[in-house]
Amino acid sequence: METITDIAALEALYGTPSEPAMIKVARKLTPLYRDWITASRFVVLTTVGPEGTDGSPRGDDGPVVTVEDPQTLLMPDWRGNNRMDSLRNIVRDGRVSLMFMVPGSTTVVRVNGTAELTADPALCARFDRAGTQPRTVIVIRISEVYTQCARAILRAGLWTSGDESAGLPSPGAILAEIKAGFDGETYDAEWSGRAKATMW
Repeated sequence: METITDIAALEALYGTPSEPAMIKVARKLTPLYRDWITASRFVVLTTVGPEGTDGSPRGDDGPVVTVEDPQTLLMPDWRGNNRMDSLRNIVRDGRVSLMFMVPGSTTVVRVNGTAELTADPALCARFDRAGTQPRTVIVIRISEVYTQCARAILRAGLWTSGDESAGLPSPGAILAEIKAGFDGETYDAEWSGRAKATMW
């Protein structure tokens, strides 16, 4: 198998980007990009660190980020599994990318930039949920924002196909496959209650 190792060869293979592909990039949030991002309750946060890359799904029951200003987004770090892969990466290498999605829309909005973590009490308190606050807030500085090509969502039929989750292995089954003796059935049975009690 021959691999492509030269940028000129890659560009020769793919050709020139269209005008819309080039002019869609903004260096800060425009009013319409702001509207789109504040409508999103789900984002994939991608980070990079010494061990490699990490992609982490982040979701909320309202806007998944708060727009602080046209150059800055705030993302509360709500409770997860405490692996902290993304957070460890941000502490060591602040480069991040985010892909914002809205159910039913074939548009994905990408933000590239840098991030840092803060446990500032006043900032964490801004995200208070009935006395529960995030341990940290991810402060994202925007370098560029743009829409992604819709073809990937269209090809996958992401919002239009039927429910294809039936028959998929559960997390408990996967854990039991990896570790002999792990009680995957109990893990799955207790997951809903456990998640409900520890959502934030």
